[in-house]
Amino acid sequence: MTHPPATPLPHHTVDGPEDAPPLLLGPSLGASLAVWDPQLPSLARHHRVIRWDLPGHGGTPIGVLGDHGGPAPTTTVPGLARLVLGLADSLGVGRFAYAGISLGGAVGAWLAAHHPERIASLALICSSARFGEPAGWQDRAALVREAGLGPIAEAAASRWFTPAFVSSPQATALLDAVRRSVAPAGYAACCDALAAFDLRADLARITAPTLVVAGLADPATPPAHARELADGIADAGLLELSGAAHLANVERPAPVLAALLDHLAAHPDNGPVATAVGTPAPHPAEGTAQ
Repeated sequence: MTHPPATPLPHHTVDGPEDAPPLLLGPSLGASLAVWDPQLPSLARHHRVIRWDLPGHGGTPIGVLGDHGGPAPTTTVPGLARLVLGLADSLGVGRFAYAGISLGGAVGAWLAAHHPERIASLALICSSARFGEPAGWQDRAALVREAGLGPIAEAAASRWFTPAFVSSPQATALLDAVRRSVAPAGYAACCDALAAFDLRADLARITAPTLVVAGLADPATPPAHARELADGIADAGLLELSGAAHLANVERPAPVLAALLDHLAAHPDNGPVATAVGTPAPHPAEGTAQ
């Protein structure tokens, strides 16, 4: 008899050899796991690539937030990290490499700081230790809860892509998906997570080999945010890309892929990669803000 997992799991896909080193990929706010499509074929040649969707994004229902999935559901970055650890546990993955974009990167950074035994290496793409003043995210969450995603989807174009790329088929597909595959309640809940997130005091706790990637034209997480990450994490590498805004891996797929492949090859995981399915590691409390 099959029993459902004790903790609801985010929607996810698994690609690559089952016995290859595991690599988890986290998405940005407003995007599904498809945001990693440009890098997936190459990464999956030598890694077991596990991509996941945020609550209310792509295939993940808002119900994964459990008790926080009421009329105005909310979450935190530690709460999202709990979902990721639950997913890894369910797949028998104990230790893994992690790469994340924006909010997906924040989840990986929090895991590396608070569960270092799980993170073999870390890549943070267009991410931050603090995504600006909380009030801005609180206002955005309120707007989405009241007016839906229409205004946000229109504004996303100038944040995600440079003017030279915004009309490309790749950009158009991702922007159209905001309206089609993102629930306003899920988007607003993730805005709450970004509002509460501040990892600046804990960056020194990150010991995993870390790569930081920035888009020089990124208005959402400007290069100064990437430099703060690289300065605060011991021995972190930093790549700054011209001609790229917030979704640098979509706009400049080749250099981001090359940097990821080099980083993963330079820091292979020599520790255990599996754990007993159904034996989860301790998780942070859903409502804990760090």
